[in-house]
Order: sequence, then structure tokens, then C-alpha cells
Amino acid sequence: MLATSPPARRLAVKPLIVGIGGAPREQSSTELALRQACAAIGDAAEIRIFAGRDLLLPLYQPGVASRDPGAAALVSALMHCDGLIVASPAYHGTISGLIKNALDYAEELSGEARPYLDGVPIGLIACAAGWQAVGQTLATLRTIAHALRGWPTPYGATNRTVPGLFAGGACSDPAVAADLRRVGEQVLAFAQSQAAALVGLASVQRAASFASTGTTP
Repeated sequence: MLATSPPARRLAVKPLIVGIGGAPREQSSTELALRQACAAIGDAAEIRIFAGRDLLLPLYQPGVASRDPGAAALVSALMHCDGLIVASPAYHGTISGLIKNALDYAEELSGEARPYLDGVPIGLIACAAGWQAVGQTLATLRTIAHALRGWPTPYGATNRTVPGLFAGGACSDPAVAADLRRVGEQVLAFAQSQAAALVGLASVQRAASFASTGTTP
């Protein structure tokens, strides 16, 4: 066990949104796309981003996470997150090995009360130099999200990373910026709606408990 399992719902606490993406090179276009999507969330949530050197983790195998601080931090963040945004560059028509390895660490959550990423909204971003590769990469990310029992958001962003797209760290194309913002906003909206539903369910259950015992809340 790497961290305490999350409670059924952390009431009155900002949701935790985790971002995973990029390449070993700091400030890659994929990392900047991820950060742009997370920025759309603003201060409505707590944001934890794993990018660049954060993703230089040991090749996943059971038990490794307990011995590597970076892997342990990632697993703990995934365990407690209310939403996830994943951004991957397209390498030879699919996601990069770096991103796949990071997501493989979710296997450490298979035996938790919330196994894997069950019910977690997952926003997806694929970046490539060409449109064919970017489409295939997004499809792969959706497949992985489903396999981890997550909910891919209705909208997934596909970016053709032309030179200068993120000059100065900000997206220079309004359409691309809007796509990335939509991904972040949908993850946040889904996480907030889940929280509201769980709070409502808890209220109903509490009322039913009082009714069954004849006491007054």
C-alpha cells in the first residue's frame, strides 16, 4: 500500500485533477498543450502535473513503485485524483512509450476500493506532426482510458504541432487553444458533477438512516 485509499468523497475540498504528458525534453509542445488544458481549470481544482523528467520512471513492474519516490508520487496522485488529463505525442502512429509506462503504474491500484481509475473523467490530448498519426494516437488513448475503467470526456483534442504553435509557452492558434480549454473544462465539470451527486446520495442515505432509527437529523 503506497498511500491511504481515498474516502468516498472529500466534501468541501477542491477536486484533484492530475495531468500526465509530454516528453523527456522539458517544455515540449505536448507538455505545453497539457499545461494549457490544465490552465483552463484555473483555481477551481488542485492541479498536479507529471511532465518532462517526472515521467522518467523505471519500467513498470509490480513492486517498483514502492521503491521509487517518483513512481510512488504518481501512484498516490492517481489513487486520489478526481480527474485526469493525458497528453501524448504520436510516436510511429501510437502513444509514446514514456506515457504508456506512466499509465501502466495504474496497475498498482487494481486492489484498491476504487480499482484503477474507475469512474474518473479522463481528458485526452494527442499531438503529432501529421493528422493521420494524431487520430490513431487519440483512439489508443481512449482505449486505454476505457481499460482503466475511466470515462473519456466527450471531446478529445488533436493538435498538429506546427513550428511556433506554443511560442513563448502560450498557444498562438485560437482554435487549438479553444480545443485544449474544452478538454480541461469537461474534466472539471464531470468531476464537479460527480461530487455533487455523491453529496446528494450521502444526504439521502443519512436521512434514510435517521428515518429507520426514528431520530431527527
